[in-house]
Amino acid sequence: MTYCVGLLLDEGLVMLGDTRTNAGFDNISCFSKLQKFHVPGERLMATLTAGNLAISQAVINLIQDGLPDPESGQVETIYTVPTMFRAAALVSEAVRRVYRTYGEAMKQQDVSFDVSIMLGGQIAGRTLRLFHIYAAGNFIEATADTPYLQIGEHKYGKPMLDRAITRETSLEEGVKLALISMDSTLRSNLSVGMPLDLLVYRNDSIDGIVEQRMDEDDKYFTSIRQQWAKALSEAHRQIPPPDWL
Repeated sequence: MTYCVGLLLDEGLVMLGDTRTNAGFDNISCFSKLQKFHVPGERLMATLTAGNLAISQAVINLIQDGLPDPESGQVETIYTVPTMFRAAALVSEAVRRVYRTYGEAMKQQDVSFDVSIMLGGQIAGRTLRLFHIYAAGNFIEATADTPYLQIGEHKYGKPMLDRAITRETSLEEGVKLALISMDSTLRSNLSVGMPLDLLVYRNDSIDGIVEQRMDEDDKYFTSIRQQWAKALSEAHRQIPPPDWL
């Protein structure tokens, strides 16, 4: 299983994902679900993926190799699309292409066509945007009302984000909240696991990127986990008991 979260903030973008792809007791494999596509001074895009690893890798390869634009017929890649909307459409077409190629064979083997992709980024001079592409090849976009998206095992980390995230949240606070959301998921679902991959991008900077891999011994993430557990414990003790007991 997987948990990935993306925050679209006024100050920039936060994308965080785990790396566990198989939660079997004797076969736990780690693959980075975070991929970056960067042309210095011109564009920064990143994807997070959940679901079948083979499908995800096929889609990521296709958007780099290129697919023909349905209107012009000209081959486009993630490095040449003119807008973020076209980038989301390119990923969507890649998902549909992979389904046309492998979907029937997978069905015959009783394997579901399971993939979700988060795409965020900015092209110089345009708006920072964040999308969620589904297995059917359709997609939605994060908005001011819902400035975050999740893929994978999302239910455990959602309550924190619902209560705390707004577009005005700072990048620094966004990173903390994303990590707390991840910690809640790690504690409740063993199929999500370390290490974690984090990308932080500052709006309108194109090259203002921070990347971090956090393993079990990462001091900052350990501090987040300890302080959040302590804060929750103290908070519930401060709530007065019901007067009907």
